[in-house]
Amino acid sequence: MKLLNLFTEHPASVGETYSEHMLMALSFAGTLFVATVACLIHAFFPFLFKTTASRRITELKERIERGPSCSKGSEGKSKA
Repeated sequence: MKLLNLFTEHPASVGETYSEHMLMALSFAGTLFVATVACLIHAFFPFLFKTTASRRITELKERIERGPSCSKGSEGKSKA
């Protein structure tokens, strides 16, 4: 397998370029980071961030299910 294929095969399989896939994965990481911090704070202060982590994870799940074409606004679908 060519080295380039290691970087492009999976992104192509989900309809993205390498750069698009990298940005999407980084945005997912940011969402998960926020959820993680909210959980950590909630663990010590249960009156704070009661639904933040679960809400962020639900939003992330919906983004994943919509797929890359919706996030780019292509194929006649509106931007999310």
